[in-house]
Amino acid sequence: MERLPPLQIGKHRIPYPIIQGGMGIGISWDRLAGTVSREGGLGVISAVGTGYYENKRYIEEEVAGRPLETINFYSRKALFKIFERARQICGDAPLGCNILYAINDYGRVVRDACEAGADIIITGAGLPTNMPQFTQDYPDVALVPIVSSAKALKIICKRWKQRYDRLPDAVVVEGPLSGGHQGFTYEQCFQPEYQLENILPQVIEEARRWGEIPVIAAGGIWDRDDIVKYLEMGAAGVQMGTRFIGTYECDASQRFKEVLLKAKKEDIVLMGSPVGYPARGVRTKLIDLVEKREAPPIKCISNCVAPCRRGEEAKVVGYCIADRLADAYLGDEELGLYFSGSNGYRLNEIISVRELMERLTQGEKP
Repeated sequence: MERLPPLQIGKHRIPYPIIQGGMGIGISWDRLAGTVSREGGLGVISAVGTGYYENKRYIEEEVAGRPLETINFYSRKALFKIFERARQICGDAPLGCNILYAINDYGRVVRDACEAGADIIITGAGLPTNMPQFTQDYPDVALVPIVSSAKALKIICKRWKQRYDRLPDAVVVEGPLSGGHQGFTYEQCFQPEYQLENILPQVIEEARRWGEIPVIAAGGIWDRDDIVKYLEMGAAGVQMGTRFIGTYECDASQRFKEVLLKAKKEDIVLMGSPVGYPARGVRTKLIDLVEKREAPPIKCISNCVAPCRRGEEAKVVGYCIADRLADAYLGDEELGLYFSGSNGYRLNEIISVRELMERLTQGEKP
């Protein structure tokens, strides 16, 4: 069996072409990201909801148990502590940070991540046309946007080249089988032309027009066969999120892991989101409450994402995404929002990151 090739992103060499997707709130923080990087993949810390880290000990102010305002929800102090502890695990291995473009304070959080020691910044949930503006003091930090089409990559490359005279160090192309927010309409998520197999070649072709930009495939990737399939299609690597939830080192609560372990195929559904994109997760009691318009009242304490317009969009869809993701992290099975990729129902055991990386790179055990 051939060894999987390394992945080069900017100045950073990753021994295996596997990126662990950023998952917030509190799913991929220091333990998961640090361990993945130590085992030869790229561990990615999620910047979402860092105010909840270690029972909110690093924030200045809270209301009703929630970090108050953006400055506390995206806590700089907590992010620094998360990176410090991840570094204790992975040493000098490359370490990434996922920062959604849709968040409030995007520029500040990007600068915080650079100062905290991120080697690679990955950004989705919107077109990050001004991403390089916030990293100009950190030329070694690689920048990786997430796109869902060749057109999106073209817009980003054109703007970055004109404004900042630089291009992405890599690009993630994410199909509609991923967990969390999708870069497609609800209908497009089910149409053949928007599936990863069909959009990947288009993005690779666009990337080549701008030089040697590595393209990383994401969305619904599960095992070594999937990895090899996309590498043979021309991808330089893959990004995987949901499968890493099924590890001991994943920062999610045991209750979160159990929700996925119990989930059946039909339980994983697309739902509305205050961010303005469809989102994929596990159908739980929360979804039933939302459909009956009986979910908890929306108070917008944390002011997390710009498209929500201070809770206005949350009222339309029926739930606050910051509060419900936090409840999932805290293990509340009734009110928590449990994001999962389309293959989440295939999780049937908890293993170590080391064993998972062995399976992904060497194949499943018979």
